[in-house]
This record gives sequence, structure tokens and C-alpha cells, in this order.
Amino acid sequence: MITVTDKAKDRIEEIMKNEQYDSSYFVRVAVESGGCSGLSYKLNFDNEEKKGDQFFEDKGVKICLDIKSFLYLAGTELDYSDGLTGKGFEFHNPNASRTCACGESFSV
Repeated sequence: MITVTDKAKDRIEEIMKNEQYDSSYFVRVAVESGGCSGLSYKLNFDNEEKKGDQFFEDKGVKICLDIKSFLYLAGTELDYSDGLTGKGFEFHNPNASRTCACGESFSV
């Protein structure tokens, strides 16, 4: 399961409103090969379910993971930062043994 901070929830709701996504849309989070540390995070909005998708909901935010990504992301917290060092979603992943300085990739 992935949990969502209040800041991430607010930002997701803002994006969905600005893009005029209806209630059929959800947040798709995935892991793919690449990045400085070997694996990178991917986040987008989707409204099409795929075979093997795992769905979770936290704070009213629907989140979808494919089964491979679920193995890497179980227990992860999705946060949003709007600080001076950059704006964007952040993943606090307890399964990551190493992350790159930018926080966009990791290894297990």
C-alpha cells in the first residue's frame, strides 16, 4: 500500500481540477528501469485499468500500481514538496537501500 501526505493529496486534487479529470481518473505509480541508481519512479494520471493492477485509496486519493511496482513500493509514502530546492512529488520508500541525490531513482 502507498500512503499519501496531506500536501500530496492537495496537489493531486489541484492537478485533477486544473486538467478537468473526472472521478474515473486515478494516480498511476510505477517503477521502471533507469536513473542514476537503477530504478526510477513514474507518476501519472490514468483512467484505464490494466490486467494485474493493484488499487489502494488513502485520504480519498485512488492509487494504482502494477504488480511488479507493488513489490518495490509497498509501504511507500507519497509526498509533495514546494520548497526552494524544487517542486514535485517525493517518494519515501522504506524498501530503497540507496537513492540518488535528486530522489528520482533508487535501488533495493
